[in-house]
Amino acid sequence: MAVVALGAHILDVLARPVEAIPAGQDTVVVDRIRVTAAGAAAGTAVALARLGNEVVSVGAIGDDDLGDLLVAILTRNGVDATGLVRRTGDQTSASILPIRPDGGRPSFHVPGANLTLTPAAVDPGLLAAADVVHLGGPDVTFGLNDPAFFEALAAARAGGTAVTMDLLSNLPDLVAAAGAFLPYVDHVLPNEEQAAIMTGEDDPEKAALALLERGPRTAVVTVGAAGSVMATDGAVRRIPAIDVNVVDTTGCGDAYCAGFITGLVRGEDVHESARWGTAAAATVAQGLGSDAGLTDLPAILALLD
Repeated sequence: MAVVALGAHILDVLARPVEAIPAGQDTVVVDRIRVTAAGAAAGTAVALARLGNEVVSVGAIGDDDLGDLLVAILTRNGVDATGLVRRTGDQTSASILPIRPDGGRPSFHVPGANLTLTPAAVDPGLLAAADVVHLGGPDVTFGLNDPAFFEALAAARAGGTAVTMDLLSNLPDLVAAAGAFLPYVDHVLPNEEQAAIMTGEDDPEKAALALLERGPRTAVVTVGAAGSVMATDGAVRRIPAIDVNVVDTTGCGDAYCAGFITGLVRGEDVHESARWGTAAAATVAQGLGSDAGLTDLPAILALLD
């Protein structure tokens, strides 16, 4: 089952636990430091591959050491990284994440080459050949907000490709602008804050229904420990979260999307697919980084038994 993960590619450096940034040149010893592929496209691509999907990553990264490392991580996890373009004038997008003991994750971030992604870097034939195209972070790859790209998405959908979308930031201007993609999306999966910005509705159920009016067939709004709210065919259902010991929330949204997409390509309905997404997110929350704990599909489905 082929999935194209298109959009934001970020290299994350995570340290845990970090209670405070030390003063001066003091050193704090932490339990663990990891480097992972992250971002709403790259993080989802790795999770998809771990769950048994054939995945191609499409995006823009720098022609630098960070980019080399990101490609190596993607490739090692079974993701086809040949869809990535290398930019000599921009660095690879990266984040440093000091993870608090309670799982909170402040960040230091460089947007980098993600801001340079345009329709010229995207092969329309690749979109048309995919079972699913996942738009990961179109709010930060806003060069794709272009009629040429929308035409390519429309053509792919007409040929049977499903399009899913998740956002990366909570910056109001960027999130609101990403609403232009909604008419070309089948399933949209924002978090509660993003859904509120896009619709003006603070209530997740109302926000999910409002998103349906803008084009998608399904809207899934994630609400953290409260689980998620799914609207489809004008009806709303709540999917409860799975009670786990939360270590780090980095990548939970990416994992949710990966589980959801995996359900779709295996013929599950959207409600069962959302349950698969819930299980994937719960798995990742128990470890450090956007791919923590993800081994294979049977392991996450065991959480639903």
